[in-house]
Amino acid sequence: MSAGAVRTRTHVRRQAALVAVLTVLLVFSGRLVYVQAFQGPELAEQAKDDRTRTSAIRAPRGDILDADGEVLATSVERFNVGVNQRLIRNYVVKDEDGEVVGGGAAAAAEALAPLLGRDKAELGAQLVGDSTFVYLAKGLTPEQWREIDALRIPGIEPEETTERIYPNGTTAGNVLGFVGADGQGLAGLELTYDDALTGTDGSLTVEIGGTGQVIPTGHREEVPAAPGQTVHTTIDRDLQYFAQRSIDEAVATHGGAWGAVVVEEVGTGRILALADSGTVDPNDFQSWDAQDRGSRAVQSPYEPGSTGKLPTFAIALEQGLVTPDTVFTVPDTLTMPNGQTFRDNSPHATETLTTTGVLQMSSNTGTVQIGDLVDDRERFELLRAFGFGERTGIELPGESAGIVRDPDTWDRRTRYTTMFGQGMSVTLLQNTSMVATLGNDGVRMAPHVVDGTTDGDGVFTPTEVADGEEVLSPATAETMLAMMETVVADGGTGPQGAVPGYRVAAKTGTAEILDAAGGLSNRLGSFVGVAPAEDPRVAVGVVVYRGAGTSYGGTVAAPTFREVTAFALREMGVAPSTEPPPTLALTPEQG
Repeated sequence: MSAGAVRTRTHVRRQAALVAVLTVLLVFSGRLVYVQAFQGPELAEQAKDDRTRTSAIRAPRGDILDADGEVLATSVERFNVGVNQRLIRNYVVKDEDGEVVGGGAAAAAEALAPLLGRDKAELGAQLVGDSTFVYLAKGLTPEQWREIDALRIPGIEPEETTERIYPNGTTAGNVLGFVGADGQGLAGLELTYDDALTGTDGSLTVEIGGTGQVIPTGHREEVPAAPGQTVHTTIDRDLQYFAQRSIDEAVATHGGAWGAVVVEEVGTGRILALADSGTVDPNDFQSWDAQDRGSRAVQSPYEPGSTGKLPTFAIALEQGLVTPDTVFTVPDTLTMPNGQTFRDNSPHATETLTTTGVLQMSSNTGTVQIGDLVDDRERFELLRAFGFGERTGIELPGESAGIVRDPDTWDRRTRYTTMFGQGMSVTLLQNTSMVATLGNDGVRMAPHVVDGTTDGDGVFTPTEVADGEEVLSPATAETMLAMMETVVADGGTGPQGAVPGYRVAAKTGTAEILDAAGGLSNRLGSFVGVAPAEDPRVAVGVVVYRGAGTSYGGTVAAPTFREVTAFALREMGVAPSTEPPPTLALTPEQG
């Protein structure tokens, strides 16, 4: 091959190599341009994400307050503590002379174990590894965290959180409810108002180094948390506490399965106390059985017994079919035209009583004679107007509507038993609302336990409460109260419910309950009333379920009514009564 040919071939190779190099450079340049122009922002964001860490700032749950602004439920600052296992390797312990005498995970475990209440060996095992965050403890108080922070152990990091606490223990526990481990409401107002109480979490984003440590001068971005709303209840904390203690004592004294008390402000429907025996402590709700964590006053219906006679008397008076002085012949046993036979609670000779006397004596045979004067449908409509057979709408979960069946379904006996509170069921809240209606000139107000909420800007939003509904005329309501005052007088069924210094209009109730053997040895005793009778301010209802022995409403429930009503009137600053009750004839001879 000639020298010229060699030179030509070499030149061609050089040109080919140059083209190849230029092609490679062009490809890389294009790729570089593409990356910078199109993928640059995405990669930059990814790099930023790789060197930042975002943690949540938990929003404080809103407080729940009583009617006077006393705290019933609140959230307090707590800390979860974790470890960056990569950083804790750098921990060193020095003596007074500055000489290194120990370090690493073992030394850190020895220092931390007593502060965390942990076993040193078990804790030490958690400190070893390659993770940038492992939980060591949760729910520490600020004081506990300060002690830990003072050790200056690298890699020990806090996480701010909150804990829900109920500073009054069991007081109003059945109303407040409780929250789960995640802070979500599970019962009571905590559940009903969960959305309002739950705030909006914030966030904290910080720049971190290669081993996960926070760079003090690096990027930092904080989005503040927005706290939840404050819920203002109608509950009077002191009255609630007193009512709970009183019903606990009644249940213990009479061997009841459970008991409850409701105190309603007449004229507004505000519930001042809603007390259950054995009330749950929301701080430790797991220690209570599920059926004991709610409010039986709202959730547990029962036969009202003789308190259920009040609507029968009211409708007969409203329609002008009787007056307080109308006379009835009242035997111990009475057979009605449809063949159904009824008896009074205790044997007695046939008596001649006025309508008022029938109510004072709480006679079944007298009541069915009065009820027989009224159309069944109209009596049923009055029961519904009082709120029986439907939920009141109170702001608590699990409310029962009770049972009041349509008169078209009544059999020959139920037609009469519903006249004296059998063959139907009510809750204590419904029964208390009924007497509150009588005390409010016949106008029924919707019971409610929340006055309103306040948001983070301090704006108060009142609870929407329905306008009152007229159930009876004011004249009939006034007459009913006058007749009911005889119940707590000498000779009535409820003198133990009389409140010294105040006039009381009330009614006793007793119902039989099936026992384990299918008999009727158990009873339910109840007592409902208003005070002062001349200008009612409070309506109070009490029930003791399945009390042993002679558990009549006038013996097992009346004393609690007396105690709670007296306390409520004092709390409200209500002056004692100055005028005696009206005189009503109980028999024709007194007329």
